[in-house]
Amino acid sequence: MSTPDVITLAVDCMGGDHGPRVTLAACQRFLIKHPDARLLLVGLPEAFSGWQEPRGKVVHASEVVGMDDSLEIALRRKKDSSMRIAIEQVKQGAAQAAISAGNTGALMAIARYVLKTMQGIDRPAIAGQMPNFKGGSTTMLDLGANVDCAPEDLLQFAVMGSALVSVLQSNENPTVGLLNVGEEVIKGNDVIKKTGELLRSAGLAGELNFYGNVEGNDIFKGTVDIVICDGFVGNVALKASEGLATMVSGFLTAEFTRNIFTKFVAFLAYPILSAFKSRVDHRRYNGAALLGLRGLVFKSHGSADALAFEAALNRAYDASRHQLLDRVQARITHAALLLASMQSEAVAQVPHE
Repeated sequence: MSTPDVITLAVDCMGGDHGPRVTLAACQRFLIKHPDARLLLVGLPEAFSGWQEPRGKVVHASEVVGMDDSLEIALRRKKDSSMRIAIEQVKQGAAQAAISAGNTGALMAIARYVLKTMQGIDRPAIAGQMPNFKGGSTTMLDLGANVDCAPEDLLQFAVMGSALVSVLQSNENPTVGLLNVGEEVIKGNDVIKKTGELLRSAGLAGELNFYGNVEGNDIFKGTVDIVICDGFVGNVALKASEGLATMVSGFLTAEFTRNIFTKFVAFLAYPILSAFKSRVDHRRYNGAALLGLRGLVFKSHGSADALAFEAALNRAYDASRHQLLDRVQARITHAALLLASMQSEAVAQVPHE
């Protein structure tokens, strides 16, 4: 499938803590930098007063999914929400990807309902990037879509994550690590041990570049390109990363307002801390992919400012331009054959009475 000459993204302009004030500013900046892009801006009519950019077409919605709306309200009652209409643009082929800063649970539920899951995928996952000390980022999934996961789910996450990194980072053979309480094979609960077996088999079969078990500090050390875990652990790690960036920012501000000694120390440390702050700034890595769906959907952080939301638009653009959807499906098809073979072997080894 050839790359389209024009990349069209559908944007839920009403989602997030700040709504159109941030999303429209980010869209304006994005369009200036991407002359081959078009945007479908979805939201309430009054949100677009004064908008005149011809490459940003307005698509009206009559409802908005609130950050505290339940899944029942978002999915069943607000069928004309800006979030749902943005996703429907992808299903209809009008856009290559949809982006929203809205309610994460609602976004996943609506996207799964409208787009359905890919063949061979049991559970979609949220994949995002965490800054590491090498100056790059570590891709991590799941970041919150699936609290409890079977080993087969985690194998699928690894395959989808590998496709994502190959597209967004031009790395055709990314390393995959399984998050555990230690590097040794014997460590971890039954799910982790079984997952390790599946990932090692996938590595031997050439489906993955499996590094082995990794620990929490390896996420930020950049030991591997991709870290696999369930959504409970992944979401905790994500929030911890964001908290670290906030702490550094707060330190830089606070120390310059204290006594003369702390001001002097802060002044000396400022270049190093400032560089560190920039490196761990989660805004630069904003834009998590909802992988495993029959269409591309990206989740921006709800509190994103214009810089962060623009980063999410950039990720959706790159994924569309490099045909992430096709690459994920191709890798999953291969991995599904391997998994079916391994399951057949496991059944054959069970002793019969």
